[in-house]
Amino acid sequence: MNEQLKQRIMRRLSTLADDRGYQILDFVEFLESKYASRAAPSNLFAKISEGIEDTMRAARIPIKAISGTTGLVDSAGKVMKGVAAAAQSVVDEAIQAAESPKPAPPAPADAPKVVPPKTAE
Repeated sequence: MNEQLKQRIMRRLSTLADDRGYQILDFVEFLESKYASRAAPSNLFAKISEGIEDTMRAARIPIKAISGTTGLVDSAGKVMKGVAAAAQSVVDEAIQAAESPKPAPPAPADAPKVVPPKTAE
């Protein structure tokens, strides 16, 4: 879908109440299952969030509660992405450090000879 069409749809959706938004979502999911040429996102947290949202909608839980819950799950997903990115960075740095050649230890410098002081006899 081109960006201009997405923006036009978003402008129309922003004026609707949440319950109408869920009706539109149902219709879009129907169209997606029938005509989609691309697979739905495989993000684990997106799947979990959608599953929770669908279960809550089926139980006729108020929309504000659903929105709050899915917002928390989305926030948790963002935190986990940050943690995963940080962990990946640490692993990459460890691999880089392990693969880089070790610098040769400095050659021992010839130490100057220490001459003991002359003592008066």
